[in-house]
Amino acid sequence: MASTMLWASRAASYLRISVFHRGFSTVLKDLKYADSHEWVKVNGNSATIGITDHAQDHLGDVVYVELPEVGTAVKQGDSFGAVESVKATSDVNSPVSGKVVEVNEELSSSPALVNSSPYEGGWIIKVEMNDAGELKNLMDSEKYSKFCEEEDSKH
Repeated sequence: MASTMLWASRAASYLRISVFHRGFSTVLKDLKYADSHEWVKVNGNSATIGITDHAQDHLGDVVYVELPEVGTAVKQGDSFGAVESVKATSDVNSPVSGKVVEVNEELSSSPALVNSSPYEGGWIIKVEMNDAGELKNLMDSEKYSKFCEEEDSKH
């Protein structure tokens, strides 16, 4: 009897831990971050842009991603599209200025990639940057992590 109770206690403890809501978001070191929760990965003059793990976690299940047309000019801090979730619709702002050279068409049929893979399969657009100096206006991973902690503590 005692061993059954011990097993049940361990199982219950395990289940509580395994379903506990995580209190952190993944932040990658090689990216730059905007205070509106977009990330940018720079490769030469090309910038890949998406929303952060923190943003997708707060939005909930993404059901639709509004994509711009290839060739559209984007400006740092201005909206270029939107992400719609079961909770809300949120504008997506460009962390850099330039011209959209590619959009992630896969998001049209699989918008949940923004949730499951925000930094890989869930990227939104690729931009040919006008001014790499704008990257100085963005946060590195350490500053962005602190920014998110402070923002969450206010809510």
